[in-house]
Amino acid sequence: MKPQWFKQPLHRLLHALHAGEATLPDIVASFYQRIAVREPQVQAWQYLIEQDDYLAEYEGKREFYDASPLRGLPFAVKDVIDTADIPTSMGSVIHSERVPSMDASCVTAMKAAGGILIGKTVTTEFAYFQAGKTNNPHDAERTPGGSSSGSAAAVADYMVPIAFGTQTAASVIRPASYCGCVGYVGSRGEFSLRNIQPLAQSLDSLGILSNHALDTQLIRDVLLHKSLQAASVAPKQGLKLALFDGQNLGEMDAAMLSALAQCQQELQQHGHHIVPLPFAAEVAELTALHSQIMAFEVARNLVFEQHSADLSAHMQALMRTGLDLPYVDYIAALTRVDVLKQKLLNWLEEQHVDAILAPAASGIAPLKDTGTGAPFMSRAWQVLGLPTVSLPLAYHHKMPLGLQFIAAPHRDDTLLQQAAYLQQLFATAAVANAS
Repeated sequence: MKPQWFKQPLHRLLHALHAGEATLPDIVASFYQRIAVREPQVQAWQYLIEQDDYLAEYEGKREFYDASPLRGLPFAVKDVIDTADIPTSMGSVIHSERVPSMDASCVTAMKAAGGILIGKTVTTEFAYFQAGKTNNPHDAERTPGGSSSGSAAAVADYMVPIAFGTQTAASVIRPASYCGCVGYVGSRGEFSLRNIQPLAQSLDSLGILSNHALDTQLIRDVLLHKSLQAASVAPKQGLKLALFDGQNLGEMDAAMLSALAQCQQELQQHGHHIVPLPFAAEVAELTALHSQIMAFEVARNLVFEQHSADLSAHMQALMRTGLDLPYVDYIAALTRVDVLKQKLLNWLEEQHVDAILAPAASGIAPLKDTGTGAPFMSRAWQVLGLPTVSLPLAYHHKMPLGLQFIAAPHRDDTLLQQAAYLQQLFATAAVANAS
């Protein structure tokens, strides 16, 4: 029986290639077979490279790919990330004919490391609320979340091992939670956003969707042009986590709160320390500040689209809010964020807290006719520019629930190391509980 290579994480595929357990064409064929079976239901792809064209690219530069860090393995990017000679429409009919002449920096970095672009994934309109065609891979009646909907769904459904997304509010972390994959948003300014179409410049971040935190670390190293290290999970002793349940921000599902409590119990049983995060009011204020800043900047970024008849009602409403916000209030919001950020970071340092533990969303993915889901569990961390990882650590009625871990700025490497350990810890616990 042939191995199902499409189900293997990126670091395992790299090992298989190095060890001679598989060839690149075998692995690529496995992904295309998976796409052929699942894409009619999931609809994650905006643009897909033909398999013959993919293999022709590999064969034409085989010596380069076989010696490269990523060995010709596939990756995908959200359709707000520019790709040379391939449409980037940003989920809008306004730009349906737009074909960039240059790759975004993240695409260039992946290609230089030996990754091959397999396609573009569906986004919501301009990476905001108006949903695209993608369905949740676990239940086609439910949303995959927005706005990195196609990237999260394609990765979670094993159609591609790695995909890029973007986050301005909750556009990586929430879809990762709803679809059941690992979502990572880097510290503000950590990665180049060149040739990624902006939504709100004070908030935009590049994100990575994968099925294992070790894969996320590998791709982070690629983006930073660092040497790739052998993937391994190191045990962590006595982590100190600050717990925030989000109940003061909006309605939280009982299933999510139960998953959070189970996670807390499991961590404590393994010698880790949980303390409450004493900043509920500040997090609520940051959530509101995020909304103000986002509306102001979106209205001024999308000037070209403002009067188009093809602009959704969601985007029109956001722009009206932003245009009505006085400049002095916008500056006051940015200034207040800086004050609250320093207050939180001082406490994290004084208390020697490794990360904040919180739900990644309010619950499981809602039905599609209700929208793409509430973003309130990510707004505060996004306006602060903090690195965040969502891990799929629980299920409710066969639908995934993600929990997010948030760290101080530029502690991304440490956070991802901890995430790899926690992902393995909870996978082991799930097997033990099932037996």
